[in-house]
Amino acid sequence: MARRLRPVELDFVASAPLRLVFAAEVAAPPEAVYPALADDVAGWSCWFTGVARSASTHDGKGREVRLTGGTRFTETVLAAEPGLRYAYRVDTTNAPGMRALVEDWRLTPSGGGTRLRWTFAADGPAPFRFLLTLARPGLGRAFRESARALDRRLAKA
Repeated sequence: MARRLRPVELDFVASAPLRLVFAAEVAAPPEAVYPALADDVAGWSCWFTGVARSASTHDGKGREVRLTGGTRFTETVLAAEPGLRYAYRVDTTNAPGMRALVEDWRLTPSGGGTRLRWTFAADGPAPFRFLLTLARPGLGRAFRESARALDRRLAKA
């Protein structure tokens, strides 16, 4: 059963009780990386670890995501700045414990490629925050593997 989360805005990324930040380098320039994030939402299942299905909704202003374990999210896109930033808020989920979640993707030119920074900003009760803190190494590994898979996907395009 889906639960509605608190409707936070972009400023939550800086003020969230829990912020997990990960970074990786990809060979493609920001102008190539951004469309893979924002325009090809359905393609996330091909490169982002754990995403079984994703779809753009509301003419690109929303997303629906299903993870391989069955967790579902409906999301609102909060920032879509080509070549720079893509951020979204989770509006509803069937995951327990979560009160608010924003994911913020920042793209920065780095040599001929892109420095990709993913911030996972969340709120929930203390046990939820503790479990996410314990999950940090796994989330970091998933992010790095996903960045490598995205890099391979973009190199083939």
